[in-house]
This record gives sequence, structure tokens and C-alpha cells, in this order.
Amino acid sequence: MRRILAQAGKELIQLLRDKRALGLALALPLTQLITMGSAISLDVKNLPLAIQDFDNSPASRQLIEAFRESISFKVVPFPVDQRPDEAFITNDARAVLIIPERFGRDVERGAKTPVQVLVDASDSNTARLIEGYASQITARFNQGNEGSADRAPVKAAIRFWYNPGLSSKKFYGPGVFVLAISLFPPLLATLAMAREGEQLTILQVYVSSISAHEFLLGKILAFMVVALADVLLLLVLLFTYFGLGIAGDPTPFLVSTVLYAFCVAAFGTMIGAAIPNQAAAMQAVALGGFLLVFMLSGLIFPIQNIPVQIRWLSSLIWGRYYIDIVRDFLLQGGGWPAVWWKVILIGIMGWAFYMVAWGKMRRMQLAA
Repeated sequence: MRRILAQAGKELIQLLRDKRALGLALALPLTQLITMGSAISLDVKNLPLAIQDFDNSPASRQLIEAFRESISFKVVPFPVDQRPDEAFITNDARAVLIIPERFGRDVERGAKTPVQVLVDASDSNTARLIEGYASQITARFNQGNEGSADRAPVKAAIRFWYNPGLSSKKFYGPGVFVLAISLFPPLLATLAMAREGEQLTILQVYVSSISAHEFLLGKILAFMVVALADVLLLLVLLFTYFGLGIAGDPTPFLVSTVLYAFCVAAFGTMIGAAIPNQAAAMQAVALGGFLLVFMLSGLIFPIQNIPVQIRWLSSLIWGRYYIDIVRDFLLQGGGWPAVWWKVILIGIMGWAFYMVAWGKMRRMQLAA
């Protein structure tokens, strides 16, 4: 343990002496969070919609079919005996259509009858689209029932959950928070590791008595400290500039944050061990820590909108699971029942990165 702490202390001292690296570790994540978190906005489609039909009449089935035929929605099965918000907590749906009893009778009588649409508004842009789509579909349904006494008997009563003000910052802020943690600490870790191989100072490790485990854990611990420092700074921004707060049990977030710091630091160390060239290692980290997390983690748009040919890749992106945990912590408040398996996956991925790096270092030391 003494050697691990000594290795971590050495890395932190080198980082503090390099003002540019320190700026990269602390200043750039803040800039990225403010600029990208405030500006990103994209349209989406194929929104998962859960339906609870308490009437089961020809009129209710006709309305359901109208939603099913729309290219904007993808109807997903959901039992009527469960609370509708559970569809949001489990990420099974982005909206829930609730058709009340006596819906068909009221339509036939031409009486006004509301249907309720509950919308997961943690993604404000998607929530606005769902509101517009639901209103358009109910309007077309009313046009098909022009013989009714009331030309517009069906009204969509829309209620927004988690983000009633539809603030874009509250959706994109947590996503860019994860993006910053996914990029800058592993970038610094891979530069430190690749520099050892590029400048051949790694040879000193080979002839020393320090083991591969001790060497790697010291590196990883140092950049876990950097990642956790970034987390604290970025959380201050999320709670102030972005107006977010703690929505539920914070322990899943705390546990997953430590595991994610280990995961990204181990990823950067793995890349640096495998590619002893700083320029090439930076490109590899930019691909995994930025591009894949940015495009395939659900940061910008729902994962269901990713083309099916590459959608499976999102299951391998560590940032995908941490983004869901952070949004649950700041917006939804589902707690352990909603995210426990995602916390475990982050730990498994971090362990896999570490073992690959250890395998590389172990072979090098044996060869020396």
C-alpha cells in the first residue's frame, strides 16, 4: 500500500507542476459543461410510449391504433395494474397514455372526455415533441369522429414529470457532466502512461521491485483523485448555474461515481500501456472517451433512435450507464431499484480495463 500511495503522490506532484495539464484537468471540463450543456438541441423519433387502457372499447382501441400508426411513437407493452411512473424509472417508455373508463361511451355521446398523457420531461426537447405529437394525433382522431355532438370530444391532458419547466439545461447538463468525466481524466492518465513508454522511463519500472499491480494502481489512484475533483467542481455548477438538485437517494450516485472514476482512469491507463505513443494514445482516448460516449450513450438523443445496425455498440459504452445514474440522481429519484445493475456494470467494465492493462504490464516485466 505504501508503494501505491507513493506512486500516486508522484503522479499528482507531476500534474501540479504542469500548469497546462492542470488547466486541462480542471478548467476545460467547466468550459465544456457550460457551452455544450446550454447549446445542444436535436429532434428525435420512435419515442417509446406505454399505454394503459382502462376502457378496452372499440373507441379506445381506435385511439391506440392512431398512436401506433404514427411514426413518432413506438408502443411498448405495459400492464394496467402498475403505476405509470414506473415506466419512466425503468426507462421502458418516455410517455404513458392513460385512457379512462367509459371513454368509448363518452365518445359515442359526443361528450368531452380527457385522456391523460404523462411525459418524462427530464429530456425537455423530447417532452415538447411528445406534447405536440399527442395533440396532433388526438386532433386527427377527433376529425374521424365528426358526427359527434362535440367536434373535438377527446382532449389530451398532458402532464410533465421531473422537469415541468421543460428546461434544456436540466437534461443536457448531467449528460455533459458525464462527458467531461469520461474525457479529461482518462486523457491525462493515458498521456502519463504513454509518456513512460515514449521516453523509455518505463524501463526503470521493469528493473525496480514494484509490481505491475502496484504501479498500475498508483497511476489509477492518482487520476481517480483528478476525476473526483472534477466531479466536485462540476456538481457545484449543476446545483447553481443549471438549477438542479438531489432528487432521491444519493448513495447509488456516490458509489457509481467512485467506480466510474476508477473505470475512466483504468481505461486511460490501459490505452497508455497498449499504445506507448502520446499522439496515438490521445486519439484512442478521444474515440472512446469522447466520440462514443457523445454519440452512443443517450446524451444527445434516446438510444432507441440510434440505427439498429450499430445500436448494440451502446451496450459497450460505459458512459451510457453512468448518464442514466446521474440523471436519476438529479431528476428522477428512482434510487437503487432503478439503477443497481448499471452500477455493477460500471464496476465490471473498470475491472476489465484494469485487467487488460495489468496483462500488458505483466508481460513486459516478465520479458525484461
